[in-house]
Amino acid sequence: MEPKTVLIVDDEPLSVKILCHSLEDDYKTVLAQSGREALEIISLKAPDIILLDLIMPEMDGYEVYRQIRNDPSLDAIPVIFITMLESIECEAHGLKMGASDFVHKPFVADLVRLRVKNHLAFSQARNLLEQRSKELQALNRELESMLARVKLLEGIITICSYCHKIRTDKDDWKKLEEYISAHSEALFSHDICPECASQQMKIIENMEWKKR
Repeated sequence: MEPKTVLIVDDEPLSVKILCHSLEDDYKTVLAQSGREALEIISLKAPDIILLDLIMPEMDGYEVYRQIRNDPSLDAIPVIFITMLESIECEAHGLKMGASDFVHKPFVADLVRLRVKNHLAFSQARNLLEQRSKELQALNRELESMLARVKLLEGIITICSYCHKIRTDKDDWKKLEEYISAHSEALFSHDICPECASQQMKIIENMEWKKR
């Protein structure tokens, strides 16, 4: 199985080196030194998860995140913010925007690996759930379409013992084939069963005998 791709967006070489060393044994790491470079990389091939530094020149992590989320096709990619700030307001703002998590500098390698692993697992489970939901919706639409084409005859149907007409809910009488046609998708053709054919032959033979 091809390893998951982690995009690391950070302009500090030391931070990038530490993150790569922590993740490269389990994942394919792709590097971007700026927000614009990250957006270019994502436009070519979306990664499975993004580690995004908040403080960068020209375009900070918040703006990069906004632009990523403006593309609906990228909405399912988990984004973990990288920060050296310990501000509660900073984390609250990022989580309110929709970020998956935070990792703080200086990095704790085991914690970084664990958070990446957990968010990838959660993302995979969510994608599977969404796929199953779409499949069920498609199946429901197909079933609704089939049910719309099928009309069921149910309950007690009153049939005349002599002419075989059927009494409707409006208390009038309809021919058998007319009634069934109105309550089903069946098409009718006419034929004669062997028993009736034999009876008709006897009637014809009697008529011919009487003419003699």
